[in-house]
Amino acid sequence: MAKVERFAFHVPSLEELAGVLQKGLKENFADAQVSVVDCPDLTQEPFNFPAKGICGKPRIADVGGVPYLIPIVQKEKVYDLNTVAKDIELPGAFILGAGAVSSRVLGINAEFIPIVQTKSQKKPAVNGSYIAQINPADKGCLLEKYSSKYTDCEFGLLANLYASEGQPGKVIEVKANGRTGELNFVSCLRQTLEKHYGEKPVGMGGTFIIQKGKAKIHIMPPEFSACPLNTDEDVNNWLKFFEMKAPLICQPVIVSRDPGFDLRVEHTHCFSHHGEGGHYHQDTSPDSVQYLGYFQPAELLFRIDRPQETHLVGRD
Repeated sequence: MAKVERFAFHVPSLEELAGVLQKGLKENFADAQVSVVDCPDLTQEPFNFPAKGICGKPRIADVGGVPYLIPIVQKEKVYDLNTVAKDIELPGAFILGAGAVSSRVLGINAEFIPIVQTKSQKKPAVNGSYIAQINPADKGCLLEKYSSKYTDCEFGLLANLYASEGQPGKVIEVKANGRTGELNFVSCLRQTLEKHYGEKPVGMGGTFIIQKGKAKIHIMPPEFSACPLNTDEDVNNWLKFFEMKAPLICQPVIVSRDPGFDLRVEHTHCFSHHGEGGHYHQDTSPDSVQYLGYFQPAELLFRIDRPQETHLVGRD
């Protein structure tokens, strides 16, 4: 049994959060509009998620961690999203986020883009996840629907997950166009929260679309590194970087600051309907980029199987 630690976030009202985020985004984007709206139906295009919304008992799970991947991989670290849903006291949860695949299932290493309605007493799991891997044929991106090949809900090593009952409801809508600052969209949101709320950690998750422009995305290689990856430079030399085009549908998990659980404070994976996806770093077309996102503050944090030996390498 993996150890599960629990923490209650500070939860501002949606109206307050919208005001705070709009102010912060305007320092980094030419145009930013943040408002409280009804969550769009996420079962529709372009999302095609297995749940309608991101509301109802919102919580964040940080499972495993980068120290299980580097400096040397610990392949035995395998998890299951249905088990995670029980660990976070929300069986049947709708889960979005960013993680690594189970190499036990796939036989290789790859980026995992989890989009899963976990199983409940009444219904089996619906797995809408994607995998982004290096295409053996041309070394480009190979993006596949997880359920086209696999029937489980496993993942490996690490994941940052936003979970809810998947219900419709009020959410924060964020529109940001034309990046004028250095920060990426997710870092801007997170640092805005950290600056405003300080010692009171705020968690947030949901989904956003890069509607126009291009973005820098990485995909981990299919083979784990045989040599220890001891620095960020080692990690970046090992990863494969791409410029991918909009529209990209992204799943961010954000914690304004770590209250002492060795968290990854931001982690975002994305997929598309044109065969591209992976780990989001930054848009590469600041003048033309357009973001549209829907977010919900989380009430609880669950830290599952925190690494005993840790480091800060490879956290971006």
